[in-house]
Amino acid sequence: MSVESVAAFLKQNSKEIEILEFEDTSTVPKAAEALGVTPGEIAKSLLFKVKDNFIMILMAGDKRLDNKKFKEIFHGKAKMPEAEEVSEATGHPVGGVCPFGLKQPIPIYLDYSLQEYERVFPAAGAPNSAIKLKVKELEELTKGQWVDVIQS
Repeated sequence: MSVESVAAFLKQNSKEIEILEFEDTSTVPKAAEALGVTPGEIAKSLLFKVKDNFIMILMAGDKRLDNKKFKEIFHGKAKMPEAEEVSEATGHPVGGVCPFGLKQPIPIYLDYSLQEYERVFPAAGAPNSAIKLKVKELEELTKGQWVDVIQS
């Protein structure tokens, strides 16, 4: 199961971080309510397909993608794969997609919007899970590259 792959990833990276489980945190509003935080503190993980390659972008939960910025950086249109393709590529279901314990290597990008917060809450492999991380820890664990892809 997906949550187990996240737990194994955290253990391999010597991180003792509790995986928080709730009734349902599959959307930013639900996650923010369950965690008692603002929607911006939810680090939403978005999987895109550019040509034949996947990339994952994490951004503050209250932000939206700017397609023009995306195209300038990644030299292609932002295409969201179907739910089945997301699960096949990441090993995580839609609503639980995160950059940890991935089924295959996927380049990770972190939008600067996350730097507004000290801590953020990405999903942890299931629609009812999340973990609490300092933004610096998120950067270290994902080896993510910082980009600016949100609407101004």
